[in-house]
Order: sequence, then structure tokens, then C-alpha cells
Amino acid sequence: MYFSISDPILRAAEAAEARCAEVFAQREKISEQTQQKVLRAFIDNRVSAAHLCGTTGYGYGDIGRDTLDKIMAFALDAEDACVRHTFVSGTHALAVALFACLRPGDVLVSVTGRPYDTMEETIGLRGNHPGSLAAYGVLYREVALTAEGRVDHAAIPEAVKGARVCYIQRSRGYSLRPSVFVEEIGRIDAEAKAANPDIIVMVDNCYGEFVETTEPCGVGADLCAGSLIKNAGGGIAPTGGYVAGRADLVELAADRLTCPGMGKEVGCSMDHLRELYMGLFAAPATVCDAVKTAIFAAGLFAELGYDVLPAYDAPRTDIIQSLLLGSAERLSAFCRGLQAGSPVDSYATPEPWDMPGYDSPVIMAAGCFTNGASIELSADAPIRPPYALWLQGGIHYGSAKIGILLAAEETEKLPH
Repeated sequence: MYFSISDPILRAAEAAEARCAEVFAQREKISEQTQQKVLRAFIDNRVSAAHLCGTTGYGYGDIGRDTLDKIMAFALDAEDACVRHTFVSGTHALAVALFACLRPGDVLVSVTGRPYDTMEETIGLRGNHPGSLAAYGVLYREVALTAEGRVDHAAIPEAVKGARVCYIQRSRGYSLRPSVFVEEIGRIDAEAKAANPDIIVMVDNCYGEFVETTEPCGVGADLCAGSLIKNAGGGIAPTGGYVAGRADLVELAADRLTCPGMGKEVGCSMDHLRELYMGLFAAPATVCDAVKTAIFAAGLFAELGYDVLPAYDAPRTDIIQSLLLGSAERLSAFCRGLQAGSPVDSYATPEPWDMPGYDSPVIMAAGCFTNGASIELSADAPIRPPYALWLQGGIHYGSAKIGILLAAEETEKLPH
């Protein structure tokens, strides 16, 4: 053993891993199916070495860029996609899609409660930013979650009447609600369109790609968006994001990203294509290891007496694992241990700080090859009650497991 881990933690880990074996096998079957879909897309689009070479300048006739769009669309059950290294984050991709679909006087309805913190300023829920949707005259309303933290399906038909966009956040964000499964996204889509046939159903797909065998556009969603330094980039893409869905809406988003009339036809890929292709191809296997890491962490910390969401054997639709550690001190201890088990910046000591886009100090452990890549093993937590931590990523289960063990070791030094 190359790491010093106490016998109690090792025994708890052995018990947790034994319980997780059957769930791991189920995840690997899902990964086989999603990997087949991605491979089929590569083969059908006749990918060659020429597609991996980038362009400069305007990027006219960039066959690598255009073919990657087709592969991503197939992988995400969509008509079309716009995959670009010029998306700076998942929030950026979502903002581009929303601004593409909404005009002054239009109504945006979130049916999964309050969106993730970084979306609040984009929408205009916090900060009175002059560039927000609200500043441009877009109206917003929200369907509160039920007492159990679930989507209030009964409230959807009335809420979407007269609205332009029905917004679904698939993952939980900094909340302890259950994430929204693809099947339920299909149900929301049907309910919204029965009440308002013209509504655009849009999904924040961050953290969800390739966790299930079907994606949101495969059950009716019109548009989805996400980040390439999360699931869809496979831990290889150094930056970027995507918008996928109905071809006309993807073109609107591309017009917003570049300019009207040029859309997807411009934008050079430079030297990024090989990494984006490799990342997408690796994504199903990488996501599988990330989900297995989350499952193991749930099993281990439940064994140690903590509340965890979801449970190790619960169905999953994203790579996020919540651990309720109960105090700011334990949040910091966990992050110190996880950072110590990271391949990059293992010597650093995480401290809470006022991260842009968040309304409370946040502590984060992220010893990643790509800065901020949450498909790599990382954890973050706002320093506020109920002192829950959100864990995600792990491009290789074996190394991620060590990080989880070191985090447990550090956390267990504090009294319960």
C-alpha cells in the first residue's frame, strides 16, 4: 500500500465495495450500451485522420468541426448539435441557448425549482446584472418542488401556459433534491406540450450525459446543453461545451454564439479537434468510472455513519454524490483529504473563498489536469447549513478510490 490509511477505514471500504459489486456490474452494462452508440456514430461518419486536424481564421469548410457536431447529435439522440471549444463553461452554453430562444416579453419557466447558482445572474434572479435575461425583458416564473424535493407535475400545465421555454435542470445543483431521470424528463415534456404545444422544452444536461442509455432529446426535449469538461469531454477535452437538439434551435444558438447568418459555418477549431474527438469517444467509459466512484463514496460514508444522497444502490441519472457531513469543519477536512489524493496540486490546502457566481463561500478540492474539470475527481461545498458536500468525477476508479479513502481518513479524525 502506497498510502497510509487506517485499518478501520480499510475495513469499512472493503465492506462497502463488497456491497457495491452488483451495482458496479449494472453500471458497466449501461456503459457498454452507450459506448456502442458512440462507436457507431464514429464509424457511420467515416472519421479519419483528416477530421482530427484543425483550421484557423474563419474556419470555413472545417470538416472535423462539422463531423463532430453530427457525432455528438447522434450520441445525444438529437437532430443536430453545436460543439465548440469557444463555449467557456456549461453555464455559457446554457446562456447562449436561452438567449437564442427568448425575446423581450417571453416567459421562461423553471419546473425544477430554483436553477443552479451560476444561472441566477444569467436569468436575473440575483445581482441585477445589465446583461441578464431579465434586463432584456424576459419574464421568469418557477414551479416549486414538492415537500419531498420532487417535480410538482400537477402544477406544470398551468405554469407553462403562455410561456416560451420550459427549463429543466437534470442534476440537483447545490440542493438535496433527487436528480431528474430521463424518463421523467419525457413526462414533463409531454405535460408541458399538452398545455402549450408551442413551448420549447430545454434541459440543463450537465453531469448527466451517458449516465443513462437515453438522453433528454430522445424523450422529446427540444434542446439540451452541457460542458465538455464534465461528462461529454471524457476527461480529455481541455475546454468547451455543446448545444444539441432540434436543428432549427441549434442554428439559433449558433447564431447567438457567432452572429446571425453565419452560425455554425464559421469558427475555426485550431488544434482542439483531436482532444474533443478523443474525449467524446472516451466519455462513456469515463462516466462509468465516475459513477462507480460516487457509488463507492456513498457506500463508504454510509458505513461510517453519515447520511448520503443517493444511496449506493439507488438508480442514478448523473455523476453527483451528496454527503451530509454536518459541519463546516468536516467539509474542510474532507476536501483536504481529497486534495491530498489528487494527481495535481496534492500539496495544496483547500480553503473556502468567495467564488464568482455563488452567494456564499465555497470550498473545493480539485487536483485536476484541466482546471475546474468536474469529470475529474473533485468536491465542492457551500459553507452553509446543512453542510452537505457534492462529490463528482473520477476518470479512473482505482485512483479515485484512493482519494475517497484519504478524504474519509481526514474526516474521521473529527468527532461525530
